[in-house]
Amino acid sequence: MMGKVYLIGAGPGDPELLTLKAARLLASADVVLHDALVSDAVLAKISPAAEIINVGKRAGQKLLTQDEINALLVSYGRTRPAVVRLKGGDPSIFGRAGEEIEALRKAGIEYEIVPGISAALGAAAAAGISLTDRRVASQILLTTFSRGIDGNAMDWGCVTSTTTLVLYMPGADYAEVSERLLAGGLPADLPCVIVSHATDSQQQVRWSSVARLASEEKLPAPALLIVGRVASHDVENINAQFWGTNRKDPAWHQTSVS
Repeated sequence: MMGKVYLIGAGPGDPELLTLKAARLLASADVVLHDALVSDAVLAKISPAAEIINVGKRAGQKLLTQDEINALLVSYGRTRPAVVRLKGGDPSIFGRAGEEIEALRKAGIEYEIVPGISAALGAAAAAGISLTDRRVASQILLTTFSRGIDGNAMDWGCVTSTTTLVLYMPGADYAEVSERLLAGGLPADLPCVIVSHATDSQQQVRWSSVARLASEEKLPAPALLIVGRVASHDVENINAQFWGTNRKDPAWHQTSVS
């Protein structure tokens, strides 16, 4: 008898930010395959009777390849009633859920996605900022920082002065991040904020700017970087500071940051 696989978002770390559905499924799961970034407090919500398997990646070291994880999900989905694939944040955002969904579909195994609070939303809440403050922001760009490639190879489309840029997994080399952001045309004094371990007991928030980022002390992973005018302690005063005050649409087009 085939079971069902649940792709569940564990949120940014605080177990109280789990959805009621996620908490219920964790408490009744037969098998849980979890990422390394899922907090211990969330893992404590898993049924004591469940088989728990860490399939995560930390510091570039993979315990299992994605193909091996897919194979495990298919195998357990065929033999266990309730299988949970637990991912940090939301499973549909930088969580490789697409590859796992495809493998389950091809195997004819029923699955369900249970959304979670993405790290971007958790980090913004931790910093006490609005990602779409209407005074300075009209769109959000969620991306990851890709090292060792030509930034021009990435097409970000139309990024304007009213974009809030959220960089997942910026890594420990803040100097490289700063350099690439400056090379992409961002002002040196554009505010940014680094949030480490958002919403959990080890949370740290560091306010900075694109230029100062290069000399900032590195914060522990998982961390996330929010760049834009929303990342200021005083949004009202910063509203007219960047890209000129007399332009109705101070668009900033660039494709060089990655």
